[in-house]
Amino acid sequence: MELFSLQSFFISILSILFFYLSLCFFTISNKPGFKTYPLLGALPSFISNRHRFLEWSTQVLRACPTNTAVFCRPGRIHGVLTANPDNIQHILKTKFENYPKGERFISFLQDFLGTGIFNSDGDLWKLQRKTASYEFNTKSLRNFIIENVTVETQTRLIPILSKAAEKNNILDLQDILECFAFDNVCKLAFNVDPECLSGDGPAGNASFMRAFEDAAVLSSGRFMSLFPMLWKVQKILNVGAEGRLKQSIATVHKFADEIIRSRMEEKNGSRKGEDLLSRFIATMVLNCEEASPEFLRDIVISFILAGRDTTSAALSWFFWILSSRIDVKEKVMKEIETVRSRSGDKMAVFGFEELREMQYLHAAITEAMRLYPPVPVDTKACLNDDVLPDGTRMKKDWFISYHTYAMGRMESVWGEDCNEYKPERWLENEEGEGGVGVCRSESPFKFPVFHAGPRMCLGKEMAYIQMKSIAASVMERFEVVAVEKEKIPEHVLSLTLRMKNGLPVRVQVR
Repeated sequence: MELFSLQSFFISILSILFFYLSLCFFTISNKPGFKTYPLLGALPSFISNRHRFLEWSTQVLRACPTNTAVFCRPGRIHGVLTANPDNIQHILKTKFENYPKGERFISFLQDFLGTGIFNSDGDLWKLQRKTASYEFNTKSLRNFIIENVTVETQTRLIPILSKAAEKNNILDLQDILECFAFDNVCKLAFNVDPECLSGDGPAGNASFMRAFEDAAVLSSGRFMSLFPMLWKVQKILNVGAEGRLKQSIATVHKFADEIIRSRMEEKNGSRKGEDLLSRFIATMVLNCEEASPEFLRDIVISFILAGRDTTSAALSWFFWILSSRIDVKEKVMKEIETVRSRSGDKMAVFGFEELREMQYLHAAITEAMRLYPPVPVDTKACLNDDVLPDGTRMKKDWFISYHTYAMGRMESVWGEDCNEYKPERWLENEEGEGGVGVCRSESPFKFPVFHAGPRMCLGKEMAYIQMKSIAASVMERFEVVAVEKEKIPEHVLSLTLRMKNGLPVRVQVR
């Protein structure tokens, strides 16, 4: 009797397995898109490829007629990934109100970013956007950026590179650029100099940098979780990745709270209007609202993320590419020399107008961001049923991710040479004065590196000024070569496209 029961059990299991395999055979088609299984959706493929999510999803979208694919997983996770400019314009501009950040996205980053400008919707987002826009639109901002970047470059960055060249040391350029950007954004936004690049700041700043990186990586890891409840259970139990995330966020919050406390202790807002944080405090007071430390902390963390991680990531990939592209490097150097010849003062600081003249450098940095965008994927939620311009149907509560990394590799968007690094694709009138031409603008829906629509990046001009100033100042004085220039660096699955093991380089004085 027991043997019969055991046989019946195994027969039942085999029958169920046979039924499932038969169902898979008849329901899985060869249509382009994510391979979907009954009950499991795209989960099996996701498990096999989540360690290379960007490359895998790029391959899938490239094979789709409209570069758009539906993605579903157990746990009612349904959505769409797209690298189609028309679809991106639809969600970021045409139907902007129907595609907010959404509760799902916000909940994933709530512990890290709180309700900061990059993790909020509606009136709260509008208030932060409006307040920040006043600061970014002022003429004094340009001057402050130039002065700030110049001081950081002349007194900290150049001496570090000079010392490394003298001793033939290998440097992690990504780490140096992150420290540079961190110091810069703190001085700009909060009027605080953490002295991270010089190493003269408080010891806690180094721990903050590590904690900030960990928090970004671990928070983004929630999007890669196999099941929606898995990370939530870990959070409740305070174990695994969620346990480490809690510790990292505590360190980040401590740093931000210290900045806020120093501001709040200033009598009667004596620095009112001198920096971004003071402007937010003044705005809250003007609206008769309490500037809670938690809200201000979210603002601090959001702007550190925007100012530190994006420009440093873009420049890291730029310098890595240039290590193996002598032709591009020579053109950039020729342009720098041409600009210098007009001022006649070699090694002097670059002025705002001089940086604006560097059109080829602008194109070279832009082309690096096309292939290696600082924010490779961004996600929105669908409030109400909709149909995208390419005919893809969107359902309420679905997510939609526009895939900036994949878009740079789409022939339908950039042509057959989409995988090639060609700064010239951005230049017009190549036979004009100097033989370089002018770097043209592109539709932000085709090149959404700085977002698009109402959420268009306020710091776009600031980012370009900073990146061009650093690149020109470094390249004029040094030859920077990646140790493994022929090998594409691995990237970290994070909120930004950071290199996994940094960017080891050797530096030589020109």
